[in-house]
Amino acid sequence: MYDAPTAKRGIWFRLLIIGAPVALLVAYLFMPRPQAPAGPVFFTQDGKSQQAPELDGGAGWVNTDKPVSIHKDLKGKIVVLDFWTFCCINCIHTLPDLAKIEKKYADQVVVIGVHSAKFKAEKSTDNIRKAVLRYQIRHPVVNDPEQKIWDLYGCQSWPTLFVIDPEGNVVNAYQGEGNYEDLDAVIGKLIEKHRKAKTLDEKPLHFALEHELEQPLNFPGKVLADAKSNRLFIADSTNHRIVITDLDGNKIDIAGAGTPGNVDGPFASAKFNDPQGMALKDEILYVADRKNHEIRALDLRAKTVDRVAGTGVQDREDRFLREPAPARKTGINSPWDVLFGPDGLLYIAMAGDHQIWTLDLATRKLDIYAGSGRENILDDSLRMANFAQPSGLTTDGNELFVADSEVSGVRAMPFGKRGSVRTIVGLGLFIFGDQDGKGSSVLLQHALAVQYVDGKIYVADTYNSKIKVLDPRTSECTTFVGGEPEVKPNGPTFNEPGGLSYANGKLYVADTNAHRIRIVDLKTKAVTTLQLTGVPPVPK
Repeated sequence: MYDAPTAKRGIWFRLLIIGAPVALLVAYLFMPRPQAPAGPVFFTQDGKSQQAPELDGGAGWVNTDKPVSIHKDLKGKIVVLDFWTFCCINCIHTLPDLAKIEKKYADQVVVIGVHSAKFKAEKSTDNIRKAVLRYQIRHPVVNDPEQKIWDLYGCQSWPTLFVIDPEGNVVNAYQGEGNYEDLDAVIGKLIEKHRKAKTLDEKPLHFALEHELEQPLNFPGKVLADAKSNRLFIADSTNHRIVITDLDGNKIDIAGAGTPGNVDGPFASAKFNDPQGMALKDEILYVADRKNHEIRALDLRAKTVDRVAGTGVQDREDRFLREPAPARKTGINSPWDVLFGPDGLLYIAMAGDHQIWTLDLATRKLDIYAGSGRENILDDSLRMANFAQPSGLTTDGNELFVADSEVSGVRAMPFGKRGSVRTIVGLGLFIFGDQDGKGSSVLLQHALAVQYVDGKIYVADTYNSKIKVLDPRTSECTTFVGGEPEVKPNGPTFNEPGGLSYANGKLYVADTNAHRIRIVDLKTKAVTTLQLTGVPPVPK
């Protein structure tokens, strides 16, 4: 969760410090920012409940064929407004709670998402539509690109929830994630009260929800190419499965039943929930099972799936482990990528905790390697440095490189628990854009993946829909391929790429929002689409 007003301050500050020493930039931008408190806040005027403002100022709607009015269309319903933005891990964590509310109170409660963008790319209604499909949201969402509705409700941070009673009054509000129990209790009391008053409308409402197309891949998040075995592993994230092909796209196997869940066992019956990054060791594939908050192990010979870390329940506690903890008894929080280091440890980009963790497979112990747990950008010793939703990992064998998505940066750190974190590019939570250059002049937009090849780091500059190349020694960053306007005859080269891997002179790209894998020839820059053979779509 982060404080939105920082965005305007960050933009102006960047203008002021152009040409100033890097030290000044660190002193201001890298200092810790206070976070808004989680838990209930109250939206009142003179001690009385206030009428909810209408949802005026939106630029489009998703999951409905017409705009929705709180005081006309939803009169008599309990309404939960969810102010969110699709880059925000805390917002993503709130979605399962809202789904539980919708299921439990299907006839009494209507959830309305208000998407108030942080990044420029998030202002597009089409991109919001893709996010709604990717995260399987089943309630109306209004696009609030200029934060007009946000301002009407006095929001300060993502996510924020408002509860509106059947008479249109705002009665409760919450900042941050993890408020399900209190929200559930408030709704229960409102139902009881308004049933007695006969002001509760319990007739079911139905909205025109977006529909997914049947296709072999559905928002693939990450990809792993293995030249030695001629295999490609694809995290088919929203189909909740791992697709295994050869490097030419011919099906070898599929792990996962194709529906969300958490089930170990044979490939055909096992279940994942939004799987992301993968790492291969011998014939075991380790998977960051993001929404299950686990690390899963796929035995490629036995064709079975097993849990090796995490409990299956999100751990929201601020973690600062004093010593390594048992992997299967320790809760984790939205692991987004995994990578084996030269020391044999499995490094985990723990996006939900804003940290880098390790899993020692010999001792079956988890440990925190880097990051204080505070969401920001700060170079310091390994345990005191700040990250913001680390989402991609790669290495040159000496350093670990991290795609630090919410600060639109790339960070580096040594192996061996000694030394400190350094920033190669990246300026802060609210400083982003699309600008090639060197050091502090470089701007990325929510980069989700990195891949080291021959002295360079290739970066999936996700919200700019580009692949950029970065020199980790000089901090020089240039566009490699992608970024064409949407009016290009055959469409853009990429659409929010989220995963990168390398094999045999080619970069394999999980082109997430285009539901495909792209292949980039690093010598010629030619871009082609991997033609999948024998990979069936998941029936909808």
